[in-house]
Amino acid sequence: MPQTVARPESVSFALHGLPVSHGIAIGYAHLISHALLEVHHYVVSPKATAKELARLDDAIAAVGAELDVLRQTQSAAASEVAVFVDLQRMLLQDPLLIEEAREHIRTRRCNAEWALVQQMEVLVEQFDAIEDAYLRERKADVVQLVERLVKSLLGHPGYVPPKQSDGFATIVVAHDLSPSDTIHFKDAKIAGFVTDIGGATSHTAIVARSLAIPAVVGLQHVRHTVNDGDVLIVDGTRGVVIVAPDERVLEEYRIRQGQLELERSKLKRITSATARTLDTERVFIKGNIELPRDMQGVREVEADGVGLFRTEFLFMGRDELPDEDEQFEAYRSVLKALPGKPVTIRTLDIGADKALRGMEVHGDQNPALGLRAIRYCLAEPRMFLTQLRALLRASHFGQLQIMLPMLATLDEITQSLAMIERAKAELRAEKVKFADGVPIGGMIEIPAAALSVGLFTRKLDFLSIGTNDLIQYTLAIDRTDAAVSHLYDPWHPAVLMLIHRTIQAGNRAGVPVSVCGEMAGDVANTRLLLGMGLRDFSMHPTQILEVKQEILRAHTGELAVKVGKLMKLDEPDKVREAIQRL
Repeated sequence: MPQTVARPESVSFALHGLPVSHGIAIGYAHLISHALLEVHHYVVSPKATAKELARLDDAIAAVGAELDVLRQTQSAAASEVAVFVDLQRMLLQDPLLIEEAREHIRTRRCNAEWALVQQMEVLVEQFDAIEDAYLRERKADVVQLVERLVKSLLGHPGYVPPKQSDGFATIVVAHDLSPSDTIHFKDAKIAGFVTDIGGATSHTAIVARSLAIPAVVGLQHVRHTVNDGDVLIVDGTRGVVIVAPDERVLEEYRIRQGQLELERSKLKRITSATARTLDTERVFIKGNIELPRDMQGVREVEADGVGLFRTEFLFMGRDELPDEDEQFEAYRSVLKALPGKPVTIRTLDIGADKALRGMEVHGDQNPALGLRAIRYCLAEPRMFLTQLRALLRASHFGQLQIMLPMLATLDEITQSLAMIERAKAELRAEKVKFADGVPIGGMIEIPAAALSVGLFTRKLDFLSIGTNDLIQYTLAIDRTDAAVSHLYDPWHPAVLMLIHRTIQAGNRAGVPVSVCGEMAGDVANTRLLLGMGLRDFSMHPTQILEVKQEILRAHTGELAVKVGKLMKLDEPDKVREAIQRL
């Protein structure tokens, strides 16, 4: 371990942000420039427009080649990174970005950098109008691609930090990071990520978790607060960044870091262990995936199945919707990759707030409360039927479970089941093989569903609680809105009541209930959920072993008693204290 400490002139202080990837990192700050802030705005002469167009084309070609190389060299372990690289590669051909930028050069005679930034701002404004938190954050793809193009135009060097001669690690400090940028860091001994912006579902957060790198985001002005070369401690569990720590604090964190690394290495020993509590309760831990290639991560940790396959990623960033055969091949590949284990595939969870190319967009004053998820699918029966046919055809190749998103009413359940029966009837008439008894489940994502859960247990074969949306709708909090994100509270008594009610109702009715939202993957909630009666968790594969370890140490009988008392509390502070004592 190097002996280097903060520079003499540095003053130690701490910054607090959003913890999005656990662990502790210690290293030198490496500031990444924000190219968009360096863009000059000027008008070129009519004769120079052709030159500007050529500059833009050269930058597009250079960035395209760079992304191609990144795509070819990234490892399968970084599959989520590959998804984002693919998205940026497709955006590079998007006429709404590239052709409109060219038009700005031709008609307004803007320099290429300014033309790109102007069009980026138009698209960002459209993304900002999207209600869905996850999809809204996808505007980062556009911003990060434009920044990459601008850097190419400006002739800036790449992001890769120099290797430290003393072996001390590097902590990347940036306004924001694109997933493809992070690929550059793989061989540069990067210890952590720290960014100005971002949320729990931002690219930086997702990639950091998939690579098991500590990260704190949403620090507002960290790039302007930290100096290049400052020694940083990143506590990705507590959301704290300590700048220029003294030797005493450094030593304390080195000890904690060593303990965490030891724990992490020990976790691999339980990969093949069955998740069973001290009182022999069997608990199932499954993986969440977004694309078929993510199955490698699920297999590596020997998950009990797939609890959530978000099929919308098959539909995003393309001009045409995937047809039935393409969807069938994707679903079949996932099922065949996990023989003998259940695979839960969620039907398209998208809506009026999503500008999917090739889909009719329904305008709405408030898309989050409008035509989205199952509502959208029922309003687009041809699209829905195509997906259901593809899913049922794939069911012949594994243990498929079909999950319907954001159900709220009996009518929606009835209509959805009728559509599934219609798809089955068509396949039978065509003599296509499928599993006739495919379990059909629904997501509990809004308070109305949790409060009328009896409807769901009578009509469906299983339930899954999507805690991200359930919390958001219960508390009326957009967690990506910086002005209110501090109010986003998974431990709010109202949220816990809805989760507890749903689990208990499912258990009484003999209908399996899982949790597939972020609460399931946060080990701070494991004992709470076990005490509520949950026996089926689904999370990002990188979180599975840590949660399994907590399950192996738990006693559900004792937890049930403690959680039963906890559920009678209605003061948030007392609830929080009780959860932390579990």
